[in-house]
Amino acid sequence: MAIFSPRKHLTNLDEWRRLGEANIFPSDSRLELIEGEILEMAPIGFNHAGHLKRINNLLTLRVAGKAIVSVQDPLQLGDLSEPEPDFMLLKPNPDFYTSRHPTADDVLLLIEVADSSLVFDQNQKQRLYALHRIPEYWLLNLNDNCLEVYRRPHGELYEEKTTLRTGDSVGLSQLPGIVIQLSDIL
Repeated sequence: MAIFSPRKHLTNLDEWRRLGEANIFPSDSRLELIEGEILEMAPIGFNHAGHLKRINNLLTLRVAGKAIVSVQDPLQLGDLSEPEPDFMLLKPNPDFYTSRHPTADDVLLLIEVADSSLVFDQNQKQRLYALHRIPEYWLLNLNDNCLEVYRRPHGELYEEKTTLRTGDSVGLSQLPGIVIQLSDIL
């Protein structure tokens, strides 16, 4: 008698999109495809949402004409991942990405806001973004009231990590001249 061992069924972007088009998931689901696995994300609380609004308001004004602002939109990373980062600044695109989802090459800055998802964002998401060479990843850590800035992706890690707090400022590596006071987003 053969021994059966259950295996995960990993999915790819084609299957993921067909599932979405077939309305397999409830419309209010917060799902992301990460390395072939469909993951249910935590609901967004008011503190998370408020900080994201603050980031959106501040950076939208600062990057007008220099980048496209993207809030909780899909990002295609290879054939097995399509996360929906909280916030991204994308390279200008004449059709504003209406013909395709952005890829890692389009990202100038990616931001995740984390409270309940902190460990996941510090580990799996950071690894995913480094692997796909996202040049700059900010993690707004609401639990420790700080901003973790990751730069210079190399393999599965970022070679540079800086932790900033209220009173500090940070410049955008891909958009020189734009400086953010941490007190404006924390």
